[in-house]
Order: sequence, then structure tokens, then C-alpha cells
Amino acid sequence: MTMNTPSTPAAPVAVKPTTVKKAKPAAKLPAAPSTQPKVTKPAPSTQPKVTKPATSPAKPLKDKKVKVVRDSFTIPKTELLQIGEMKKRALTLGVGVKKSELIRAGLSALNGMTDVAFKKALASVPTIKTGRPAKD
Repeated sequence: MTMNTPSTPAAPVAVKPTTVKKAKPAAKLPAAPSTQPKVTKPAPSTQPKVTKPATSPAKPLKDKKVKVVRDSFTIPKTELLQIGEMKKRALTLGVGVKKSELIRAGLSALNGMTDVAFKKALASVPTIKTGRPAKD
């Protein structure tokens, strides 16, 4: 016969807590070649590109600013007085106007004339000496 020894339960073994050290990050290695095909840009299409209009239809078109220039000219005193009279005439009609606006209105009127009327208006204006007038 064999002898069996009664087994006794083993006493639990006390386990000491250990601290876990953080691992250092591994050095970066060159990437292995990918087995996926590379994505390339699509070939440009032969169809013409559709462009948007410069301004949207909701916005009103802005007038381009007109560049203004400053100029001086010599004019007889009598014609300068006529400009003053025309300014007063415009005021009686309820319209305030500047000298430059009167001159521009005159240019507009000349521009609207026929060639015969335009030539007649030019002939009625005497030629004057240009430059600054002598001091009196």
C-alpha cells in the first residue's frame, strides 16, 4: 500500500508591491515601404473651367471711381464773371453748383453739339495769351 500524506493547504505567500518604471520611447526607425499604391493627383481635364461672374447678381455693380486731376487755366475776367452769374442763376432754380461743375456741364453741352454748331461755338471764343497774367 501506498501511503498518502494528507495535503495541507499552502500558506499564502506575501508578495511585495513593485514599482513599474516607465519605458523610454523607442527610437524612430525609417518607415517600411508601404504596400499600398500611392495616391496621385488626377490629370487636368480638357474641359474649360467654369468661372464665376466677377460680382454676384445680388450685389449692385459699383461704378468705377473716376480719377480726378487738378488743373489751372487762364480765363478772361468777363468770362469769370459770367461763371458767377451762372452760379446765381442756378441758385434761383434751386440748384447749388460749383465752378468746376459749370465747366463740366459746358463740356457736356459742347460734346452733344453737331459738328457745325461745335465749329461755330469755337469760332465765337477769342484766343487769349496763355500763362499767368502780369500783376497790375
